[in-house]
Amino acid sequence: MVDEPRLGISAHARATPERPALVAGDTVRSFADFDARTTRLAHALARRGVGAGDRVAIMLPNGLEFFETWAAATKLDAPVVLVNWHLKADELAYILEDSQARLLVAHRDLAAVSAAARAGATGCELLLVPDEYVTAIARDGDGPPLTIEALDAPIFYTSGTTGRPKGVIHGRPDRSRAGQNMRGQLALWGWSANDVYIVTGPAYHAGPGGWAMAALYVGATTVILESFDAAAWLDLVERHRVTRTFMVPAHFIRILEVPEEQRRRRDLSSLQLIVHAGAPCPVPVKQRIIDALAPAEIAELYGMSEGGATRISMADWLARPGSVGTPWPGIEVRVLDPDGHEVPVGQTGVVYVRPPGGTRFHYHDDAAKTADAWRDDAFTVGDVGHVDADGYLFLTDRAVDLVIRGGVNVYPREVEEVLYTHPDVVDCAVFGVPDARLGEVLMAVVETRTPTSAEALIGFCRARLADFKVPAFVELVDELPRQPNGKVLKRVLREQHWSDRPARI
Repeated sequence: MVDEPRLGISAHARATPERPALVAGDTVRSFADFDARTTRLAHALARRGVGAGDRVAIMLPNGLEFFETWAAATKLDAPVVLVNWHLKADELAYILEDSQARLLVAHRDLAAVSAAARAGATGCELLLVPDEYVTAIARDGDGPPLTIEALDAPIFYTSGTTGRPKGVIHGRPDRSRAGQNMRGQLALWGWSANDVYIVTGPAYHAGPGGWAMAALYVGATTVILESFDAAAWLDLVERHRVTRTFMVPAHFIRILEVPEEQRRRRDLSSLQLIVHAGAPCPVPVKQRIIDALAPAEIAELYGMSEGGATRISMADWLARPGSVGTPWPGIEVRVLDPDGHEVPVGQTGVVYVRPPGGTRFHYHDDAAKTADAWRDDAFTVGDVGHVDADGYLFLTDRAVDLVIRGGVNVYPREVEEVLYTHPDVVDCAVFGVPDARLGEVLMAVVETRTPTSAEALIGFCRARLADFKVPAFVELVDELPRQPNGKVLKRVLREQHWSDRPARI
């Protein structure tokens, strides 16, 4: 591990000013450039009213501006809210209002969505990239130099069973504890200033974006891939001698779709570590990607916006295919029955995670959801699984009605709420069905009162929801299966599609 005095973006700007911090296409930002630009941007944000504790929403595709905005807000001690840029105006308006964001930094291609969303969000300013952003960052800072050492956890919005997403708010540690947490993560994954990291997935997700900030913190170089293309990814890994990345299984599948002779022409020998998470990885896919990207270590972690839990090395996974590993240092995993008692080894229960040092998160303005997540000092997101005799965790199902589509969390209730507004819909059930590329996609089984078509209902959803929330399939039925009390038996519908799968996630 690197020496502590050399940790922190501003420290690297002083010690190794010419070292590349960010690479995007033909543009290279050195640590000195990055530090200076983010200081100027921080002063520009301050002129727009952003101060300590104010929230800055970032709705940008992968690019230099995404990470400069994140760092600039951090220099002001302003937490960032990372927003999926595929959201529609109503979805964005809710997040801006709920988070009480002081400023939204968005791309000009999203100007119409951003303007419409701000109409429903009180007191939120807008800064467009690149137009206003370029002007703001070019202005000489009229304040003192600003530094950035430790990093706070960003605010992520995760969908809720009530149909509206909720912000995950982590307790803000003091500077010493924040630095200690970051150093722990660097040690956990063996980071060094000699690493070259590539942003493979959307930076608004915790893994891809968080690892880029870890790379900046340790003094490593980050290569930015704007949107994933398997051939382009292979090219950048070879060209920049990339050593590590963070992926979801859908990326593995797309890399494996590149003809083998094309993959073999690439020199990928620099790759040392690939960590994947976000969705279950089919065992055959994992085995194939291990062979395709050898000798790189392909590790897996189990975690969520609420906190990290377990990891498993490639060797341990090959010995226990399907496991997500053992807890991170300082973390405890418990598998509990409905009464809160730990179940015996090998038996199934709800998975709870006890974070280190008594740290806790809460869901913004949702005390009931927060209380449901916590049992004493441990939380759950509703995953179901078991632990073997050696302490390795296996996930087998979900207690909550969550769908993970290509590593992105989608709660069916939000989609159902949209379908209920269609005049022809009597009732509906939305759930995940298996997909070879994305792990799961959404299916809607809809009970209608008058004739309509699946295509019409899909179009209705597409006009009101982000594309990743739109059902891939719609089945029209005369009557949904129900319990005697009238509740839809979604379990019966899911079983039709998952009965032949060993893990029903």
